[in-house]
Amino acid sequence: MSTPSAVRRSPSCDAIVIGSGPNGLAAAIRLAQTGKRVVVYEANETLGGGSRSAELTLPGFIHDTCSAIHPLGIGSPFFKTLPLEKYGLQWIQPSAPLAHVWDDGTAVILERDVKTTARNLGRDGAMWMRIFSPLASRWDALAPMLLGSLLRFPRNPFLLGYFGIGAIWSAKFFARTLFKNEKTRGLFAGLAAHSTLPLEAPLTASFGMVLALSAHAVGWPLPRGGSQKIADALACHLKALGGEIITNTRVENINALPDANAYLFDVTPKQLLNIAGDKITGRYKSQLENFRYGPGVFKLDYALDAPIPWRAKEALRAATVHIGPTLDEISASERATNEGRIENSPYVLVVQTSLFDDTRAPHGKHTLWAYCHVPNGSPIDMTERIENQIERFAPGFKNRILARSAMNPAQIESRNANYIGGDINGGVQDFFQLFGRPVWRANPYTTPDKKIYICSSSTPPGGGVHGMCGLHAANTAIQRAWRG
Repeated sequence: MSTPSAVRRSPSCDAIVIGSGPNGLAAAIRLAQTGKRVVVYEANETLGGGSRSAELTLPGFIHDTCSAIHPLGIGSPFFKTLPLEKYGLQWIQPSAPLAHVWDDGTAVILERDVKTTARNLGRDGAMWMRIFSPLASRWDALAPMLLGSLLRFPRNPFLLGYFGIGAIWSAKFFARTLFKNEKTRGLFAGLAAHSTLPLEAPLTASFGMVLALSAHAVGWPLPRGGSQKIADALACHLKALGGEIITNTRVENINALPDANAYLFDVTPKQLLNIAGDKITGRYKSQLENFRYGPGVFKLDYALDAPIPWRAKEALRAATVHIGPTLDEISASERATNEGRIENSPYVLVVQTSLFDDTRAPHGKHTLWAYCHVPNGSPIDMTERIENQIERFAPGFKNRILARSAMNPAQIESRNANYIGGDINGGVQDFFQLFGRPVWRANPYTTPDKKIYICSSSTPPGGGVHGMCGLHAANTAIQRAWRG
C-alpha cells in the first residue's frame, strides 16, 4: 500500500467528509441531496472502509477485507431509498441465512421463514414464533427505530417496547429462560456473540434478536462481486449528485483542509482528537479520551480447491456458519476475550460466499472468510485454533487449503485506521456506550464546535454496513451548520 499523499485542496465546497466508509459516503450523499457541494477525503487508495474487497490470497480469489454478509445493508432504511442497483449493486440471497453446526454432524438452520425455522426447533418452536413473528412482520416500522438515534423518542413506542422486553436481558439469561433445547440456546448465543460482549452482559439479547429478525425480514445477503460493490455503488451515486472523492489522502490536521461550513468525520474518537486538535477542548475532549474500545478480531481468508467438507451437509445451504457450538462454549469464549484471555476453542464466524457467487473464485475453486474475537490489540496468532475448530466440524478442511491470508488486530488496524486494536465495531457497545455513543449528549453527532460532526460507527446506532450513522450526522449538520 502506497503512502497517503498530502491533502489536495479541492475547489470551494460546503462540506467535507473525512473517511469513505459506508457512513461517510451516506453522509456525503445526504448532504449532496440538499444541494451542498461535498468533498470526501479517503486515506487509502481504495474507498469503502469496512466495505472493501481484494485479492488477498491468489489471483482470481476475491476476498472481503472486513464485512461480508449484509442484513443491515439490504435492510437499511436509507440505502433502500437510493438507486444503488443502477450502479451495479446486486444482492444474492443464500438458500438459508445461517447454519449453526454441532458435534453430532447436524446443523440448526436459521431460515428466512419464521415458521420453517420454528418447525426445526422442536419444543422451542412455539416460543421462537412468539418472539420473532410479530416483530419480523413489522421490520419496516421497527428498523428505523433500531437504527435511529437511541436517545430520541420512538415513533412507535409500543412496537419498540415489545422488542425491548427481551432486548434488555443478557443473551445468556434470555436463552436459558426462554428456550429448553441446547441447540436453540446455542443458535441464539451465536447470534448474540456478534456483539463481542460477554453474553452475561445486559442488552446482549438485543444483538441476537436484531440479527434473527433481519434474517427473517430481509435475509442475510452478500453483494455479487464482493462488499466493495456496496461502496462503489454509493460512490457512483455521490458523484452523480455532484460530489467529489479524493483517495490516497490522509487528513492529519483539520487546518490543512479547505474552508467549509461543516466537517463530518467518519472516524472514531481517537482519530477525531488527533485531527481536530485544539478545536476539541474541555469536558467533551475528556469524554472522548475516556471512550472505550472493545475486543479485536483475528481474521483468516482462504483460497480452497473445493467447498468446506461439513459433516452437516445442510451447512452448505448457508453463506454464514457459526461454530461454537453450545451456549456455554460460546459464553466462555466471549468472556475470555473480554477478560484479556485466549480460548483454545474459540467461537468462530465463517462465511463461504463463493458457494453462491461464482465471481469470487476461479471455476471449481472457493473462498473462505473466517474470524474469531480476541483481546484488543492481541498479538497471538489464532490460525491453528481457528483451523482446528473448522476441522472439528469439517474433517478434511485443512487438506483443501491452497493459500491463506492471516490478519491480527494490528494488521487489521493498518488497513483501516478506524479499527483500533482490531475493534471492528467502533467501540464497546455495552449499555453506557450504546446509548452514550461516543458520549452522553442530546445529539451525539455534534461536538462543541458548530462546524465539526462525527458520523462513524462510534455514534448511534453503532457498527454495521447500514449508513445510518452518516445519515443522522448529515441531517444534524444540515439543521445546524447552515443556520443563521
